Amino acid sequence: MRRLNGQGEQAIADLARRYGVSADAVRALLDAVLLGGGTQAQFSHPELGGSGQWMAGGMTMVGDMFNHGLQATVSGLATELSSLLSSTHLYAPASPPAAGGQPGAAHPANLNNWWPGGLGQPSSTGSQNESRYAVFPAARRLAVRGGDGEVRVYDTLDHRIAGVQQQGGPRGTLSFSSQHGTFTVESLPLVTPVPQRPHPVANPSEPAPASAGGTDPEAILAAIEKVSDLHRRGILSDDEFTAKKAELLARL
Repeated sequence: MRRLNGQGEQAIADLARRYGVSADAVRALLDAVLLGGGTQAQFSHPELGGSGQWMAGGMTMVGDMFNHGLQATVSGLATELSSLLSSTHLYAPASPPAAGGQPGAAHPANLNNWWPGGLGQPSSTGSQNESRYAVFPAARRLAVRGGDGEVRVYDTLDHRIAGVQQQGGPRGTLSFSSQHGTFTVESLPLVTPVPQRPHPVANPSEPAPASAGGTDPEAILAAIEKVSDLHRRGILSDDEFTAKKAELLARL
């Protein structure tokens, strides 16, 4: 959990006093709005009716669905938190602020961009089932960061992603809607290599099985083609491409 600066602590205290809730409840909602890129939130706190959802300009849902007063409180609080995130430095610096930003999105000083830089700025970001996502329609890419911290980039093909499906599901799952209906992220082609973990060797005296990335010339040439494709798509920088290509060529 990131540490609030003095300005952030004061903002939390002011909001808690005005909305009649605890600072802990405000902080929980702030964390959820931040995780949702400043435009949406999935939260869970007893003072906020348990589990609920908020979307900027959209419907606010709370666990106590007939408690319209609580719904108005959550909606107003989340809207103010979104405004603060887009205009104010609330957190103590953990790393240099990213440049740029989009209207309505969280202020760059409050976020650490986790997606590959070559993708540009996302049209929308958020979270679902403990996974983060960022949509890049211009590049036809969807970046996903799972609970394990690994970032995967998918080709969105001809999908025009309209939103994330918030109906729930197993941990780590992501579902989206487009002009083709609802689809899962697993149905999209993966365009970044998934890190391969070494296989254990049962008998240390026996050699480990040969991998596809060993000294097989055909496998190495195929890997170089994949790396070149990632470079052309902007996923890999010039330096990353040069280093990886040199590493693969050295195996021939």
